[in-house]
Amino acid sequence: MRVGFIGVGAMGSRMAGRLLAAHHEVVVYDRTRESTLPLQQRGAKVAATSSDLAAGVDMVFSSLTNDAALEQVMFGPDGVLTGARAGATVVDMSTVSPRTSRRLHEAARSKGVSVLDAPVSGSTVQAEQGQLVIFVGGEEDVYQKCQPILAVLGSKTFYLGPSGAGTTMKLCVNTLLGLGVQALAEAIALGSKAGLPRERFLEVLGETAVVSPSQKSKLENARKDEYPAAFALRLMFKDFGLILETAMELSVPMPATAAAVQVAAAEQARQLAAHSDEDFSVVVRAMERLAGVARAQ
Repeated sequence: MRVGFIGVGAMGSRMAGRLLAAHHEVVVYDRTRESTLPLQQRGAKVAATSSDLAAGVDMVFSSLTNDAALEQVMFGPDGVLTGARAGATVVDMSTVSPRTSRRLHEAARSKGVSVLDAPVSGSTVQAEQGQLVIFVGGEEDVYQKCQPILAVLGSKTFYLGPSGAGTTMKLCVNTLLGLGVQALAEAIALGSKAGLPRERFLEVLGETAVVSPSQKSKLENARKDEYPAAFALRLMFKDFGLILETAMELSVPMPATAAAVQVAAAEQARQLAAHSDEDFSVVVRAMERLAGVARAQ
């Protein structure tokens, strides 16, 4: 199959790499041309625009930062919907608003193009290994046709319902992800301020049943006080915004999420001022600072 992939950053490059390894003919596009070079060296072709990419492939995958980036790539004058042929399929793996997913689905349908929203759970390691969990919204017959190629990217794929259902599922999952690490940060701040020996304290937390696998994966960051960006705080902050926006549309109260957003906002402001880009688990450090925890130098 001739496949296009738009957005070859940390996640997209790994997913596109798996499609290459599965012997698909892959065409890539990214606004940052340098990002495409490693894939080009592995045999991918590089398109000049999203429209050019879409004109020459059967299926377009996209993995983009936010709604604005997706809208530009899909609806812009050089966008996918300008170039895509009738009968083509777009599989958007970005974490965006369900409203944006539905808008893309409707606009594409008028051109005879099918769209699935298919965001993923997992980070760069899972993307590289094809172990992502994929949440799909859209027409079920289109999903069934796409299952073989989605299986190259993910170990589990779930069909959730019509357009927007996949992105809604992703926002629910990221609610748990963000709140889980915020809860971990508060527990660490409490134990640290109370004087528990830090190494033993974090070790014991990791052995308990109440700490989830995603929380456990961040304990090493807390131990070293180093937060390399596996999933950047700026992205979690963006997702929190999408979660609360969707909750407001549906009149769903989310008080714990609203509180977690404030911590993320304060830390995001600090990172912007420091020109840093750290993992979302950096809220552990933020909560310790708020609690006045003195860290050994």
